[in-house]
Amino acid sequence: MAVYLRGMTVAETVALTEAFLASGQQMDLRSLPRPTVDKHSTGGVGDTTSLVLAPLLAAAGLIVGKLTGRGLGHTGGTIDKLESIPGFTTELDQDVYLTNLRRIGLSMIGAGPTLAPADKRVYALRDVTATVGSFPLIASSIMSKKLAGGAEHIVLDVKYGKGALMPTIEQARALASAMRRIGQHFGRRMTAVLSNMNQPLGNAVGNSLEVKEAIDVLQGRGPADVKQLILALGAELLVSTGLSANLGLANKQLTQLIAQGAAWEKFVQFVEAQGGDLRYVYDPSLLPKSAEQLTLAAPQSGFVAALDALCIGQCSVKLGAGRTQQDSSIDKGAGIVLRKKQGDWVERGEPLAILHANSQAILQDVAQEAEAAWQLTGQQPVREPLIADIVHP
Repeated sequence: MAVYLRGMTVAETVALTEAFLASGQQMDLRSLPRPTVDKHSTGGVGDTTSLVLAPLLAAAGLIVGKLTGRGLGHTGGTIDKLESIPGFTTELDQDVYLTNLRRIGLSMIGAGPTLAPADKRVYALRDVTATVGSFPLIASSIMSKKLAGGAEHIVLDVKYGKGALMPTIEQARALASAMRRIGQHFGRRMTAVLSNMNQPLGNAVGNSLEVKEAIDVLQGRGPADVKQLILALGAELLVSTGLSANLGLANKQLTQLIAQGAAWEKFVQFVEAQGGDLRYVYDPSLLPKSAEQLTLAAPQSGFVAALDALCIGQCSVKLGAGRTQQDSSIDKGAGIVLRKKQGDWVERGEPLAILHANSQAILQDVAQEAEAAWQLTGQQPVREPLIADIVHP
């Protein structure tokens, strides 16, 4: 509580991070032959970024080792998404993990209980004492786990807005600054991208739905906002590691790797190496599907002035795509596919979204709440930028 009220100096925050880090397992990636990189997102709605960015960076010649987790609340988890592919596992021992990193440049494993266990104890205390929203405590919690992964170069996707941990861009900037300072103290090259989460990223919200969208992007299709964020994050790491001289060249290089199919091929290798059934990758229509669908129709004509990311995320959880407790089960096929987003024109009766769940009763319960996420207006709104700022070392 004292920290929550008074804050912490940089030195104090670094010391706390170091204590968290030393309380558990740390990956040593120094023996690997190429630069090691990682990306951390502070959580959002419809965020398929890791599923595309990781194989794209591996195709560029970097080594991407991710210690990742499951979703909780309205933000999805990378493990849950990948487990939509039958057979896929993140339960690899350290030797297999390192072998995959050397062989294909990419592997993802579950964070597990041995990663910064002291942080988990402190977080449990913060949760029951209403002290979760403290910048130094948030920063040390995130960075202790990120540093334990061992990557030399880290890009932070710090989100702000209705569906984000940080409601305002000023708060996101402060958190990014705190995390960057911690990382730099431990010798990491740190960059932070401040990205908008007032509306969901992409069009798919839900586990197998997001895997399908990620496959689309890897094959050169998919939503423009997903591609924009992935290229921005990836370009930062290519420049940080010295693989590109500047962001413009890095952006072109990454775009070519997608167009040439190299990123897609790396994704296939990654899924196969972790036990995934490639039939579901080559034919995404085989991925888990919910039994029922409901089309959410626009109640009037107009422009979409706003689309509430938090509301969409919470509705997706109620449809079965997320969990409110860590041990809850999820419906891998449930979720929402968006048809209209901010700035789009919609005619009365035209689809705003398609809801996916395993019963019509669930769909009917959620439909009215979900419809309220769209704010329609007669005048065309100014589209909010996806990327507000990039903070370099």
